[in-house]
Amino acid sequence: MKHPAVAMALSGLLVLSTVGCAVSREQSTVGEYVDDATITARVKAKFAEDPAVSALSISVETLRGAVQLSGFAKSAAEKGRAETIARTTPGVSSVINNIVVRP
Repeated sequence: MKHPAVAMALSGLLVLSTVGCAVSREQSTVGEYVDDATITARVKAKFAEDPAVSALSISVETLRGAVQLSGFAKSAAEKGRAETIARTTPGVSSVINNIVVRP
């Protein structure tokens, strides 16, 4: 593990920051919202544990199990690794990889 304390802190912050948000009629059910927040936290925690991925440079958003990645990677390898991590996270139904490679 690269920085277990960072991974735990990121997961905690993600959960705390999403708990207070309201669920709209159009978005999803409360259950789906909680599942999506959990998926997002899991993906971000895996990013923090992986030495090849910068967890601070890549954003993760989840809606009904579909994960969207955005932000910046230093290489195509980092972009691909981030997508692989997201795809192999339990609960993820699909991944949209909008990460931009900026060396």
